[in-house]
Amino acid sequence: MKALVYTAPRSLSVQTVDEPVPADGEVVVEVASVGICGSDMHAYLGHDERRPAPLVLGHEVAGTIASGPRAGQAVTVNPLVTCGRCAACRCGRDNLCPHRQIISMPPRPGGFAERIAIPERNLVDVPVHVRADQAALAEPIACGWHAVRLASEALRMACDDAAALVIGGGAIGLGAALSLSANGFANVTVSEPEPARRAYLAEHCGQSVTAPDELAPDRQFHLVVDAVGIEATRAFASGAASPGGVIVHIGLGSASGGLDIRRMTLQEITFIGTYTYTAGDFRDAAQAMFDGRLGTLDWTARRPLDAGADAFADLKAGRVAEPKIVLRPDPA
Repeated sequence: MKALVYTAPRSLSVQTVDEPVPADGEVVVEVASVGICGSDMHAYLGHDERRPAPLVLGHEVAGTIASGPRAGQAVTVNPLVTCGRCAACRCGRDNLCPHRQIISMPPRPGGFAERIAIPERNLVDVPVHVRADQAALAEPIACGWHAVRLASEALRMACDDAAALVIGGGAIGLGAALSLSANGFANVTVSEPEPARRAYLAEHCGQSVTAPDELAPDRQFHLVVDAVGIEATRAFASGAASPGGVIVHIGLGSASGGLDIRRMTLQEITFIGTYTYTAGDFRDAAQAMFDGRLGTLDWTARRPLDAGADAFADLKAGRVAEPKIVLRPDPA
């Protein structure tokens, strides 16, 4: 079958690879749409030792079941494969399973391919009114949905009284902003440095968006979502969180630096690191999408899988206004 293979830093090529072989409890999914995630870009740049070349990346997958009694059913894929037996899995925090695997990381090939094998329990059925490009957004949106749930539990105030700031207007940030609104937060601001993306978020996605340097230095927020996760955005979040506020750290562009530990200690600011989502949060986020609570979900740019290398280059160069590029093995 055809796949887009990461072969070396900044190098991708379309190759013929082996067909997936499903294990017990798994099915083959015919990939219809697969999003490019920031972690895919991180690997593409050679910055992720967990994703060594050669490797098929991609974990934001929607398609149809191709094998078994439910063949033909449209699905979106929870890419996080967990054991179901450990303490974390048993208490509903399966995203922290010590045995977890994720497609796009060895030993599981990713979704930049025509087909993948995945446990059937990781699939969520997609209703007929939802397109594959929309369904592929379940994974990045679930990250924000999970973060909003954790933040709401820690905030200790009514969400409709809280002011929230989302740092970063990519798919993770936009998904967090939409999840905040869907869960009752009425005052949500997105900070995004790229002018073209700011315009897109405001005009096409209905977001209240601003450039980072346009926020007043003394303006503070009860909840700050860092959807970028680099030293500069962590410093920004440390200063923007109000006393007693909450910082939720979703992005992980770099691993250290930026937090103002003195201020966070003196002002009792809660910092929450989030890793992906639980299976329950994935299902809840997908259902909110299907119910229309997260808007029209039409903020993707579609590219054929064969043009995947160019799509990565465009993202790296900042030439994409849309928050998400989805690749399609069958461009029809």
